Amino acid sequence: MPTVIGHSIAGIAAGSYFRSKPYAAGVFLLCVLCSVAPDIDSLGFRFGIPYGHWLGHRGFFHGIFFAAIAAFAASLCMLRHDLSRNERLRLFSVFLLCGLLHDILDAMTNGGLGVAFFSPFSDERFFLPFRPIEVSPLSPRRLFSARGLAVMASEFIWVVVPSLCFAVWAARRSKRKSRSD
Repeated sequence: MPTVIGHSIAGIAAGSYFRSKPYAAGVFLLCVLCSVAPDIDSLGFRFGIPYGHWLGHRGFFHGIFFAAIAAFAASLCMLRHDLSRNERLRLFSVFLLCGLLHDILDAMTNGGLGVAFFSPFSDERFFLPFRPIEVSPLSPRRLFSARGLAVMASEFIWVVVPSLCFAVWAARRSKRKSRSD
């Protein structure tokens, strides 16, 4: 898996689509939460849940179903804002994208058992055919080792750079749109 930093950056990039909105800070925070939420399953190791169990790492919490639940919960946090139905749908879509980006990035790593995209309906785990991202160690201590540095270099190329490119595109699009309004 990419690190929590990489997942957060991908979430922030997705949220950058809303950067000029008055509620953008909340959107960024919720995007980050949706981006890192699937890794709550790593706590299962402390409770003796095996990796391959449906509640194990990259199991249920890495599925499309959970991403939709997290996106719905994040959308509920935005109820206090007076938003149109279309704006609410766009926010839900971005929150869902953040959760799905986590799953897709994990499926692009070169380690682990794969991602249970269709959990709870299927326990089958998948990888994408293109797997350039070095799998991150689950231990924070091991993250700051030579292996961890290799992971961060891989993550920089395959997660951070594309995220920054998207954020720049979104900022330019937003600036052009505000000038035309």
